[in-house]
Amino acid sequence: MSDEEIQVEGEELPHLLLVDDDATFTRVMARAMARRGFRVSTAGSAEEGLALAQQDVPDYAALDLKMDGDSGLVLLPKLLELDPEMRVVILTGYSSIATAVEAIKRGACNYLCKPADADDVLAALLSEHADLDSLVPENPMSVDRLQWEHIQRVLTEHEGNISATARALGMHRRTLQRKLQKRPVRR
Repeated sequence: MSDEEIQVEGEELPHLLLVDDDATFTRVMARAMARRGFRVSTAGSAEEGLALAQQDVPDYAALDLKMDGDSGLVLLPKLLELDPEMRVVILTGYSSIATAVEAIKRGACNYLCKPADADDVLAALLSEHADLDSLVPENPMSVDRLQWEHIQRVLTEHEGNISATARALGMHRRTLQRKLQKRPVRR
C-alpha cells in the first residue's frame, strides 16, 4: 500500500515491511517508523506481504502472528528465503511461550506482545538476541493460563490444525474452537 522512496545524502533508507491485518495499527506504526528513518511498505495479509517483499526485498519486517489467511509464522521462513539476513519481529496480541519459541526457531530475531509502540519494535529489530527469559513469568501461572499455554503448544505442534489438536487434547473440536476464540488469560 504505502511505499515511499526517500533518499538521504545519496543513500537509501533501510526498508521495513509491516504486515498486519489491523489497518489502523499498521497506518500508525508505518508513520512512526518512517519518522525513525525507515522506508516503510505495508500489507494487510501474509500473501500481500510476500508479494511486496518479492518486488522489493526489505531489510526488516514486523509481522502479525494471527491474520486471516496465512499467519506471520508461515510468512516468516518465506521472507528469510528472500534474504537470510533480514531482521524479522513477530507481533501478537495472543502471546504464548509456545508461539514465541516457534517464532525464534523459524528465524525471527524477536517476539513482541501487543500493544507495542514504534520504540518497542525498533528496539526488537535492532537487538542482537531475543530474550526468551523475559517471556517466562516470574510468578506462577494460574491453572487457566497453564491450560491456554498447553493448548497453544499442542496447536503449534499440529501446525494450526484444529481437528488434529482436538484429537491430541482429547476434546471435542467445537470445545477447542470456543476456547481458542477467547482472549488469553493474563496469569
